[in-house]
Amino acid sequence: VCRLMRHSEFWERMNHHLGDDYAEFWGGHHAINSLSSRTAVEALADGEKPLVVWRAVHAELELPHRDR
Repeated sequence: VCRLMRHSEFWERMNHHLGDDYAEFWGGHHAINSLSSRTAVEALADGEKPLVVWRAVHAELELPHRDR
């Protein structure tokens, strides 16, 4: 079951794990292979669902499973 995630929740999670200042930078500059080598910002702008992007970020950062 794939629940919905809002863009705001995506960025809240990014800020929580990377810090308010670094999250935006990382999201706009770090290409993720599982997102076709796009950044999180590019993937979201291309219409990818925030939950899909979050799961790619989660895997890339090797975050704990509880934060998935």
